Amino acid sequence: MREIEISREPAELYKILKFENMVNSGGEAKYVISEGMVRVNGEIETRKRKKIFSGDVIEFKQERFRVQIMPSTLSF
Repeated sequence: MREIEISREPAELYKILKFENMVNSGGEAKYVISEGMVRVNGEIETRKRKKIFSGDVIEFKQERFRVQIMPSTLSF
């Protein structure tokens, strides 16, 4: 399972597919989601703007991706 790091929560599902290069464009991301080709936490997800949080698992094209929030590099 591959890890995907996001900079903030929540992130929209179609944007994750697009920015992680799982698809070629935002339009393609929206299409594959609306056609039921993407699962989130084991369930088919058809909402393009589904909010994704750290710990969620996305499945697409027989691959699994666990979403994690990027660790903060700020020091106080």
